[in-house]
Amino acid sequence: MTTVKAHTVLPDALIREIQLYIQGETIYIPKKDSSHAKWGSQSGTRKRLDERNAAIRASFEKGRTILQLADEYFLSIESIKKIVYKK
Repeated sequence: MTTVKAHTVLPDALIREIQLYIQGETIYIPKKDSSHAKWGSQSGTRKRLDERNAAIRASFEKGRTILQLADEYFLSIESIKKIVYKK
């Protein structure tokens, strides 16, 4: 998140209107919903987790136990259950 001075990007009339509600404070203006990227999509983390979960499911289908998978992937038994039983 970057900080931008209001007078460099907003018209004076809008700044005066905002000053009716808040003055001298920092205000966060969120992105439009349409411009939000899903969590992990830009860094590749989401893809890596999806690939890991697919590997866990495949190993489970081949006979690995939930306890073995938890030890192998350093996850809790409950986390492994959520992954393998997810529809």
